[in-house]
Amino acid sequence: MIPRSLGGKKIAILVENEFIPEEIEAYQQRFSELRAAVHFMSRLWNKSSLRFFSDTEEGKTPQTLEVQIDFQNVDVNDYAAVIMAANYTSVRLRYFEPPSNVAISPELVRTAPAVQFYAQAMANPRIIKGALCHGLWLLTPTPELLKGRRVICHEVVLADIINAGATYVASPSGVVVDGDLVTGRSRHEVEPFIDAITEQIQQVAYATNRFSVKRSVTPLTRVKSAS
Repeated sequence: MIPRSLGGKKIAILVENEFIPEEIEAYQQRFSELRAAVHFMSRLWNKSSLRFFSDTEEGKTPQTLEVQIDFQNVDVNDYAAVIMAANYTSVRLRYFEPPSNVAISPELVRTAPAVQFYAQAMANPRIIKGALCHGLWLLTPTPELLKGRRVICHEVVLADIINAGATYVASPSGVVVDGDLVTGRSRHEVEPFIDAITEQIQQVAYATNRFSVKRSVTPLTRVKSAS
């Protein structure tokens, strides 16, 4: 059962150029209905904001998205979920800058700020991670984080995901939940993808509340009667 409210929890969504408008609109509408705060964020290159342009069909005008949050300036642990948007946004966010006068080496792929941010989210099981369509490309620079995880993705990304050691699941629903990692095959599955993320957030909140209640209960001490 999909919950009616997320109680103001914060959702981080990583974006860049070539985003898919319908996907962004789905996040805005559905999470707003669930009373969650949606924070679109990206690498802003020391600017106060950047305007990103959508992917578009030939002859159509691209849509724009104004982003004012740099993920390098936030604490990932403040978020209930971190979602990597679909399409080629993840490829753009893997960009890294080699140190001056240093040859490019394979190890440098891990230094991209977005790669590090998502890796930090992966380290916290209380944060639900979402990756739609091509989104798992953001994890391939750190393949140990994908090894053994059950996922689904667009077929364009599949070879990279298999090489990283993940297990591909051909789910009929187009969505696969592996604990704190939720993946979706394409933008066409964005609605069930959002629902699955929402359910996982609620499960984490329920488990956390149960644990807190148990810890707050003080065991009763049996008082002996006077003889």
